[in-house]
Parts: sequence; structure tokens; C-alpha cells
Amino acid sequence: MNSSVYVGNAGKDAALDQGWLLGHFKDSGDPRHSEDVEIKWGVHEAGEERSVWVSAEERTALLVLISGRFRVEIPGQSVLLEQQGDYVVWGRGVGHSWYAEEESVVLTVRWPSVPGYRVPER
Repeated sequence: MNSSVYVGNAGKDAALDQGWLLGHFKDSGDPRHSEDVEIKWGVHEAGEERSVWVSAEERTALLVLISGRFRVEIPGQSVLLEQQGDYVVWGRGVGHSWYAEEESVVLTVRWPSVPGYRVPER
């Protein structure tokens, strides 16, 4: 197998690292290591919410709804994603939180990949 190639399953691999598939937190020899971008496959039960509001954000983010009904809270705005493919993008300096109104799967892409935002494991 080529060490520059990784083949996996988002659902299985995401369970190993709080949903994160790619970013600075992967080992440097792993093809999923990146300081440019982070990618998360988020599977959330109905009623699940982010435990801590993110503030002083240093990244830009894109969150795409794969399935379910998912709400993203940003200062002064509540964004409801309810159809497959609905998405929201927020830039540097914009805080956020989220709430899964139904069982939901979302894909999040953030850039750049920087340390310091990991939510403690439950």
C-alpha cells in the first residue's frame, strides 16, 4: 500500500477522533495530516448540542447538511439546515454553536487547521 494514500470509511474513522477525518491533529506521516484544512464527518443524535460556544475563531468554516435537521447559531443569527445539501459558511472572527434538531449527519470543512479548539471528550 502506498503511504501517501489512505482509504477508509467516514463513519468508522470519524468515531476514532471526535468526527475529525483530516487536520493538524493526525500524525505527520499520515496522508490525513494537514495544516491547511480540517474535515469532520459529524454524526449527531437528536437533541445533541455543542457543549461550548466557540469564540475568537481563527478559521473559516463550511458546514453541509448530509441528512437530518441541524441548527447553527452564530452571533445575531440562527441558521436552520433542513434539506440535504443546505450549508452555511462563516469567516474568521465569527463565533458559533450548533444543535441537532433531528438525528443529523453533517460535513464540516475548516481552514486553516490550527490547534486549540478541541472540545473535551464527554
